[in-house]
Amino acid sequence: MSLSRRGFLGRSAVAGAGVAFVGSTEMLLAPGASAAPAQDGDRHGRPGRPEFGYGPLVADPAGKLALPAGFAYQIVTQTGVTKLESGQYTPGSHDGTAAFYRHGGGSVLVVNHEQGALADTEFPVPPLEGYTYDPALGGGCTVVETDRHGRRTREYVGVAGTAVNCAGGKTPWDTWLTCEETEVLAGQGGATKDHGYVFEVDPYDRRANRDPKPIKALGRFAHEAAVVDPWRGHIYLTEDASKPNGLLFRWEPPRGFRGGRGKLRGLADTAGTLAAMKAFDASGAFVDDLSRATEIGTSYEVKWIPVPDRDARTTSIRKQFTNSDVTRGRKLEGAWWADGGAYIVTSFARTESPGTAHDGQVWFYDPRRARLTLKLRFGVNPAPGTDGPFDGPDNITVSPYGGVILAEDGSGVQHLIGATSGNRSYPIARNDLNIGSPESPEFSEFTGPTYSLDGRILFANVQDPGIMYAITGPWRAHRAL
Repeated sequence: MSLSRRGFLGRSAVAGAGVAFVGSTEMLLAPGASAAPAQDGDRHGRPGRPEFGYGPLVADPAGKLALPAGFAYQIVTQTGVTKLESGQYTPGSHDGTAAFYRHGGGSVLVVNHEQGALADTEFPVPPLEGYTYDPALGGGCTVVETDRHGRRTREYVGVAGTAVNCAGGKTPWDTWLTCEETEVLAGQGGATKDHGYVFEVDPYDRRANRDPKPIKALGRFAHEAAVVDPWRGHIYLTEDASKPNGLLFRWEPPRGFRGGRGKLRGLADTAGTLAAMKAFDASGAFVDDLSRATEIGTSYEVKWIPVPDRDARTTSIRKQFTNSDVTRGRKLEGAWWADGGAYIVTSFARTESPGTAHDGQVWFYDPRRARLTLKLRFGVNPAPGTDGPFDGPDNITVSPYGGVILAEDGSGVQHLIGATSGNRSYPIARNDLNIGSPESPEFSEFTGPTYSLDGRILFANVQDPGIMYAITGPWRAHRAL
């Protein structure tokens, strides 16, 4: 992720139950409050009148996480505090996360750690023998098991020696695709192997994660997120890049290929077809950048243009196309499969942004109709120090209660945001942990929102200093996006 906070979209949030903090159970309950101010928006992303939600956020006496009245959190893992089974501390820079079913109840979570060179990383994913791709890199994934109340029971390395592991994605066969947001080659920055790939992590079978192998068929670029179409087998991949802006990719499997546990890592390097999106408006005119869409409901016809050199041996994939060949997007970020298609986030709604002002978009791609539709649009936030309006959407998940949850990575204060149709949004949590100074406060982004499969717990991370929270409360239904 390398951006900032705040967003709004559609579908709400679920959650419930606590989590363990170094063996103890440190639970905080937000004190009383009622009602529910939230943010409405117009078709251009401008904030409107207050709407629904869970009520105002109540400051946390511990100075960590503000929640609505009646909601509570526990800490599941914390960088430099909790420890892995192998004895090292929990790695830093928590990022994309997904929850899986745990036999006997509870959750298994796979967590990305967005870190670079091992030598520059205080709390790396430890380069364990047999589970490390490149011993010079400190990124990777950990696997965290919790009981049904969200208390941590195990934490161990899933894959190590990868770089800048960002949003990633869950597969229909219950594995995790972890994505490297880098294009570093062997010999650059201390790396001993090429990077910019996707790796598969099995949350259940540790032996399946031995000898990590990049899935080169999915291309080498600044990967952010990956989502799998469970019916067609297509994989959609976002690119978080600039100069020029990144692309949305689709990988089409070779004839006869059926996805399953470990099948992707067995593919030939050039298996299937990797293609980049090219969009056209209602008049048939080519759309060069997603920022051209300024009205919610804007819909584009999509075609897919094959990538010339998917391993980018001499030229980055996005630079292999001219600006008239493909449609670009500024900071394509999180993605999530639901409702028969892919929800896709861009953290900016402009081709270029002056200064650090953020905005953002949320799109829905319908593969049956081959159409991309703008569902949410964020304007520049006029009050980045308040609990709304929001900007800079990043990671996304779809809520079992309707709507979506977004991790804000924009200007000022950072939030977890619920959003529904009509550009309506509301705060679920605010990061109150100041990693700056009293004179110049700084609040890290949220990452990796994901629900336990029973819908009781919303897990979410704060990237710096690296904390996974389990949030519970009186969740209720909201309208879909």
